[in-house]
Amino acid sequence: MNIKERFLKYVSFDTQSDPQSTTTPSSKNQLILAEYLKDELMSLGVPHVELDSSGIVYATIPSNNGNKGDIIGLIAHMDTSPDASGKDIQTQIIEDYQGNPIVLNQDKKLVLDPQEFPDLSDLIHHTLITTDGTTLLGADDKAGVAIIVQVAQYILQHPEFKHNDIQIAFTPDEEVGRGTDCFNVQKFHADYAYTIDGGNIAELEYENFNAFSAIVKVHGRSIHPGYAKNKMINSLRVAYEFDNLLPVHERPEATSDYEGFAHLHDLNGNCEETVMEYIIRNHDLDLAKKQCQNFKDIAEFLNKKYGYTIIEVEIEESYLNMKEHMLNHMYIIDYAKQALSDCGIEPRTIPIRGGTDGARLTYMGLPCPNLGTGGYNCHGPYEFVSLTMMEKQVEVLLKLISNNVKEK
Repeated sequence: MNIKERFLKYVSFDTQSDPQSTTTPSSKNQLILAEYLKDELMSLGVPHVELDSSGIVYATIPSNNGNKGDIIGLIAHMDTSPDASGKDIQTQIIEDYQGNPIVLNQDKKLVLDPQEFPDLSDLIHHTLITTDGTTLLGADDKAGVAIIVQVAQYILQHPEFKHNDIQIAFTPDEEVGRGTDCFNVQKFHADYAYTIDGGNIAELEYENFNAFSAIVKVHGRSIHPGYAKNKMINSLRVAYEFDNLLPVHERPEATSDYEGFAHLHDLNGNCEETVMEYIIRNHDLDLAKKQCQNFKDIAEFLNKKYGYTIIEVEIEESYLNMKEHMLNHMYIIDYAKQALSDCGIEPRTIPIRGGTDGARLTYMGLPCPNLGTGGYNCHGPYEFVSLTMMEKQVEVLLKLISNNVKEK
């Protein structure tokens, strides 16, 4: 099976994770793909494959080199985002892309236009895979899964290719921040790993956001509106007041690069009670902590204004920036840069404006920067992937593995 066929097969599985679920994995459909991947790896000849009770697929391709060098891990996640439907995905394949607007859905007038999505201008002559505009594609991160399985297939079909042990893992629930909750670093037994879960394959990522979540509960006073004068306190209006006291320039739509933000992603309520859910992000941990403190300060201000505890704020840490730990392991980045250069790609490092399984794994003792897949516009119907980049990333990973082989 080639990588295009493999990827198209994977995206046919609906594997959205569920942020409201308390099960592991959060959705049963993820287990269906996990079982398929376990069987596929075994059919390719991988001798050590396991699907554990948490839905993680572990696999080892044993060394044919006596492990004279590092043991490298390759990791991708099987779930897709709950932000848009992942069911009944209809793909479109554009061969030799010429830089023109791509019509995803004529009826809905959905178009991938280079003027709106300038990354397309860098993909002239690439083969692209898009949706039909009604679902996400699932390249995040089934492109990463396909790349890793393609690497495994090449190695197993070419016994002359020298390598050390190669550790593989496919995780569930990355999109809801629980991809490594049950990850067994000792079982994985790698010196370091790479998540294959990014965009342009020239990009290397070892910095991510420090991430916190905030739940803001507003306790109003509901009174019959006909008799509400000087009595009613509408929790919805106080919720708007709270949000308007947060810095406008620290909203996602006003930030880029290393700038942090506070994002109101959910609001539910009525006159009596309103709950707002925020995510707080910053590459600088001190600044992230100041953002968290700002939530508490605003709550205190409004509580004093209204004369009772009208606002309650609960803040939890989600994950931290892996950079602090990666600075002690920069040779891992250098190895990836060398492999990219060897394959004719000029590497560049960029900060992740998001999170990754690799961040938590790094804090768990497994240094784990991130490499690209060629996927763009994830989490929505404008998502697409460069098949050309996927194929090239297979070449890069094989070079990364072969460069690590040491002589006797």
